[in-house]
Amino acid sequence: MKRRVFLSTAGMGSAAAMLAAPALAQGKPSISWRLTSSYPKSLETLWGISEQVARRVSEMTDGGFQIQPFAAGEIVPGLQAIDAVSDGTVECAHSLGSFKIGTDPTWAFDTSLPFGLNTRQTIAWLYYGGGRELVNEFVGKSNLRSIPSGNTGAQMGGWYRKEITSLADLRGLKLRIAGLGGTILQRLGVVPQQIAGGDIYPALERGTIDAAEWIGPYDDEKLGFNRVAPFYYYPGFWEGGLNLSLYVSKPKYEELPPLYRDALESACRDATMETMAKYDVQNPQALRRLVAGGAQLRPFPREVMQAAYKSAFELYDETAAENPRFKKVYDHFRTFRDTQLQWFRVAENTYDNFVYSMQAQEQRRP
Repeated sequence: MKRRVFLSTAGMGSAAAMLAAPALAQGKPSISWRLTSSYPKSLETLWGISEQVARRVSEMTDGGFQIQPFAAGEIVPGLQAIDAVSDGTVECAHSLGSFKIGTDPTWAFDTSLPFGLNTRQTIAWLYYGGGRELVNEFVGKSNLRSIPSGNTGAQMGGWYRKEITSLADLRGLKLRIAGLGGTILQRLGVVPQQIAGGDIYPALERGTIDAAEWIGPYDDEKLGFNRVAPFYYYPGFWEGGLNLSLYVSKPKYEELPPLYRDALESACRDATMETMAKYDVQNPQALRRLVAGGAQLRPFPREVMQAAYKSAFELYDETAAENPRFKKVYDHFRTFRDTQLQWFRVAENTYDNFVYSMQAQEQRRP
């Protein structure tokens, strides 16, 4: 009797073990991809996104889905990463859609629109506001699928050799800047320069450019901009909540087994959360070090901000009038933005401003 019970129990245990084992263990496919990044390994937060996504995908698929990341320049230059996916050189790339606005300004919606959405609003628009569907409809024409994979939060306005006190100081200024921010500032007299991250410092040091914006204190400190340009301006109104994306070959994405596709999406969502958290911890500490080391922190003059805001929305209206692809996304984006701003003014902004003002009072007390 006991022997029969034992055999019955053992059999049930074996069956349970088989049911509990991942479906992958039974004939899982083996898939290998290459990922080219737009970022050098020295920027471990941005480069680290590629490494993190690759590691998490491998873990979640029990090693069945492997992604090998390559830094900018190892396969193609950083600014050519998205094209490398479109033409089939690699299966995916970690990059910014704004690097492609020269071909169509609609690419900017997958990164950040100047004076557009903050970080939380960007994530809301992409995941629950219909933004991602519109973005993927657009990039699908380039044989791509975009997966949000990182967000820097609001960025800084960059490093300048000379102080900016008025609109006049922008005229003729050679500024490294990507995306529609450069187009907007060009209308105010700036000469925008699009330069990959690893090439900015030499250009600034040699005087090829007069100023450079990148991301924020932590990464800017690593690139050493404070050693050659003393004035550090804020805010980077052109990137209030910059979204980074993993651009995947559309055919390759569609070929993935559902479990592998879910693993890739999940790994990218994790990367977005972790990137924001890392920057929110790292940036305050780096800013203190930069200021202690002599960096001169400055807000952009109000007349510069107001002129840039006016220029931005004039540009959007003009672009929408002549580009139906831009108009389709912009009309949706603008409606979403207006609704979000109404809500954030009621709760989020009121709360933040009160807390900031109370902290400032406390710090002024003897």
